[in-house]
Amino acid sequence: MSSSEQRFFPLRQISSYALVIVLSVALTLAVLWTFPSAWLPKVSALINQATQISPATVEAPAPAPAIAPNIAPSQETSRNFVAAAVNQVGPAVVRIDTDRTITTRPADPYFDDPFFSPFFGDGYSRAPQEYHQRGQGSGFIIDRNGILLTNAHVVSGADTVSVTLKDGRTFKGEVRGIDEPSDLAVVKINGQNLPVAPLGNSSDVQVGDWAIAVGNPLGLDNTVTLGIISTLNRSSAQVGIPDKRLDFIQTDTAINPGNSGGPLLSDRGEVIGINTAIRADAQGIGFAIPIDKAKAIKDVLIRGGKVPHPYIGVRLLTLTPALAQESNSNPNSPFTVPEVNGVLVMQVMPNSPAAAAGLRRGDVITAVDGQSVKTAEQLQRSVEKSRVNQPLQLQVQRGEQTQQLSIRPGDLQDAPRS
Repeated sequence: MSSSEQRFFPLRQISSYALVIVLSVALTLAVLWTFPSAWLPKVSALINQATQISPATVEAPAPAPAIAPNIAPSQETSRNFVAAAVNQVGPAVVRIDTDRTITTRPADPYFDDPFFSPFFGDGYSRAPQEYHQRGQGSGFIIDRNGILLTNAHVVSGADTVSVTLKDGRTFKGEVRGIDEPSDLAVVKINGQNLPVAPLGNSSDVQVGDWAIAVGNPLGLDNTVTLGIISTLNRSSAQVGIPDKRLDFIQTDTAINPGNSGGPLLSDRGEVIGINTAIRADAQGIGFAIPIDKAKAIKDVLIRGGKVPHPYIGVRLLTLTPALAQESNSNPNSPFTVPEVNGVLVMQVMPNSPAAAAGLRRGDVITAVDGQSVKTAEQLQRSVEKSRVNQPLQLQVQRGEQTQQLSIRPGDLQDAPRS
């Protein structure tokens, strides 16, 4: 190869490469122009893939579908499990308006003072005053013919009960049955083919599950709030209402006055509880009656029957050796406490089954029917599972002696009122 050929050889190679590239591009464009269906889907897929990993998506991820694994998306309006649950149950949730006549006597210190009684005479009486107290709560229909559940305190003592459905229809309500210890009531309205709320199983509920409250809080109809199950089996004594016989579902779902009697729903749109109690000193804590409790007694209430609630008539305190030592070291302690694990009797109610059985203040109950008890809640549950007038055998530590006492529980609703 001559020197001149060697000088132009690289230029000749570059020209060849450029020609190949130009021909390749031209051929590719011709194929794409001729067969667009072969490449458009692939390009779209690449664009979608790039969009999914863009910074905007990383900063604001779409909600994970696993948030409601048991909910199939609705064909129309439901966008998530909350909407699906509310669409399913909402039409069966009602507003309950009540009217009570309250009779009082006006207080007057002069009439009550014995010094002034001669001036008015023994036969003088002040005329009673009456006023109407209106209330509002929630409830939900469980039968197409108009049976609905609510709280006892919503309708107890009401002269009139009015039930308003979500669609605006209003019915006169008849209170069929009330059970004060469980705060449950059954109301009947005259209707047919009414919407029904499906009942779930509160025994399947776990801490951390979703909880949806539907009701009419503060007069704001058809309100929905969302939270989780905070705790299960919260005793009525812990909640601060010892006159009830319940273990509540605790939730952080917003529950306000007017929610009482409304349903607490699972993420599947099933009723797992009945909203019943709020604490004024708590922030974001509400309580609901487990629906299994309502299912166990609703048929009795529908018939107007009475639900028995065994009681023995004592105030109790969980006792530990450390707590007993602390009490015994206090010179102002009213009695010496046995330093054992058990349930301390703080008070025995007069004319109660406990008084009749010889139970005393300061006794420590350590076993019921041969089963050890270490907390007041355990003893309370043992009494609730017993039967009225059927004997319970209590093992009691009294001072340094151990005694066996037989006690026959009475019915709480027959207990003398203090």
